[in-house]
Amino acid sequence: MSTGPGADSAPAPSTPTSTFSSLRVRNYRLFATGQIMSNTGTWMQRIAQDWLVLSLTGSAAAVGITVAMQFLPMLLFGLYGGVIADRYPKRRILLITQTFMGLTGLALAALTLGGVVEVWHVYVLAFLAGLATVVDNPARQVFVSELVGPDQLRNAVSLNAANFQTARLVGPAVAGILISAVGSGWAFLLNGLSFIAPITGLLMMRMSELYPVERAPRGKGQLREGLKYVAGRPELVWPIVLVFFIGTFGFNFPIWLTAYVDDVFHGDAGLYGVLNSLLAAGSLAGALFAAKRGVSLLRVTVGAALAFGLLEVVTAMAPTLWLFAVLLVPTGMFGLLFNVTANSNVQLRTDEAMRGRVMSLFMMVFVGGTPLGGPVVGWVTDTYGARIGFVVCGLVAAAAATAVALVLARSGGVRIRLDLRRGQKHVRLVPREEYAPAV
Repeated sequence: MSTGPGADSAPAPSTPTSTFSSLRVRNYRLFATGQIMSNTGTWMQRIAQDWLVLSLTGSAAAVGITVAMQFLPMLLFGLYGGVIADRYPKRRILLITQTFMGLTGLALAALTLGGVVEVWHVYVLAFLAGLATVVDNPARQVFVSELVGPDQLRNAVSLNAANFQTARLVGPAVAGILISAVGSGWAFLLNGLSFIAPITGLLMMRMSELYPVERAPRGKGQLREGLKYVAGRPELVWPIVLVFFIGTFGFNFPIWLTAYVDDVFHGDAGLYGVLNSLLAAGSLAGALFAAKRGVSLLRVTVGAALAFGLLEVVTAMAPTLWLFAVLLVPTGMFGLLFNVTANSNVQLRTDEAMRGRVMSLFMMVFVGGTPLGGPVVGWVTDTYGARIGFVVCGLVAAAAATAVALVLARSGGVRIRLDLRRGQKHVRLVPREEYAPAV
């Protein structure tokens, strides 16, 4: 399936799609309905968890440690999760992981409502939930292809992102209200109960309507085989490299937003929820745009990453709360457009039997980089202030996108031509032999 190092095309769906075409599939509707419920609960818990840790410690670095504990298992064991996802039935895997994740939410609710919660409790439960996501993430990503088939896969990936961002839009707002009114514990309780929805949806699916997918047989060396597979395909390597830098440095919003609310704008949990909802509104717009247009070109992925990094720098320097809030919307939009197009790029260019391992690597570098970046970003934010922390990470994201763009252009035998004259296309790719250095 390799298309060459400079390829910028992906397999196209054989049938036209609309923005919500995947929802015509009954099994996918059940899956999406369950996911939006549990995702809403998950975002409620994330907001409540961040605010609880900040309340207990008064430290942005402690929030960073919490985020790091949640994603550390992905960094340590993420590739093994992909081997499991390739080897066993995804529906059965998801029934187990979703149940376990619900139980961790209920445990944190019991500790918080009982008035005995300490910060180490949050760290431990975040780590346990992270262990479940090691297997849950690749299984859930790959299960989509069994629900809708190859023709609708690109649309379904985009709608999954829209689903997640819709929950991200609602969850923080509800969490802000609950925290202000009755405390964090009730948000944790609702999150634990929300997993009833996806478990019910999985049990109601019609097995006869799932699309058959080749499963990897049990054997030795499957982890090494997956890494070798990716290493031999530059069209997979470079999106994953870019995902690492964006995930490690560009998506540390819990750290920045808690610091901005507490230190810069002197707000409360309600403001924190509102800012997260604005960021999610932009992300939802990005997901729906990707679902409608079906974009999965590498240049769109790289361009979205560059725009995302630059917007982070501009947003970080916003002098007023209202401007900061407004700029979060396009920042969220380009961040999600990058995420969706990178995801669909990798899935559409991967053989079915390898998809679990490849997507586990994708998710490992995307969320597994957080344990590396979270504490560092938290320390920079605590030491030099929220604005400096945000600016530095935006610059890292933009620099990574620029470097990958130059590598792809060089390997594809093209050069980037800049033309600043009015009425001209300012940036375009041209074959190297046509490039005029004087322009």
